Amino acid sequence: MEALDALLNRVSVPRLTEPAPDAAQRELLFRAALRAPDHGQLRPWRFLTIEGAGLTALGELFATTLLAEQPDAKAEALAKARAMPLRAPLLVAVIARLQAHAKVPQQEQILAAGCAAHGLLLAAHAQGLGAVWRTGELSHSRAVAAGLGLAADEQVIAFIYLGTPAGELRTPVLLDPQDFVSAWPAA
Repeated sequence: MEALDALLNRVSVPRLTEPAPDAAQRELLFRAALRAPDHGQLRPWRFLTIEGAGLTALGELFATTLLAEQPDAKAEALAKARAMPLRAPLLVAVIARLQAHAKVPQQEQILAAGCAAHGLLLAAHAQGLGAVWRTGELSHSRAVAAGLGLAADEQVIAFIYLGTPAGELRTPVLLDPQDFVSAWPAA
């Protein structure tokens, strides 16, 4: 797939099935992620792959965290939390590793990690894989971060769900760049 085709036609694929990306496909996913802009060469990211029994364990971590934060959570909400990771055969947790740096503020490091996540999404699309970036309250929870083994200076910025698209890809909405671009100073 040509680079511009991937950039112009990538869509989120929320319905995913087996098989998960194979070892060669994963290698390309992570190589693409590592090409993200990186002021100061800090490499402010890392990745966790979660699959198989790990998906069930992550669902339990989500449910336990939800119950700790909302003791009156209904059984349906807990069941939903347990099922969330099971929506794809592979999850990649994209983690921002924030570092003290005189010239690279933490905001920029988070953006760099987000660019790495986007590179991973583009590489998935280019290989014919399905992928969707998910967050939600649990992705911002310190309890979930601790359960995943994150250090105090790390945070989850994305759970990328990966697999084989279940059905046809939707056609991306065609946006007009004129609606988002203006000259400065205005004429």
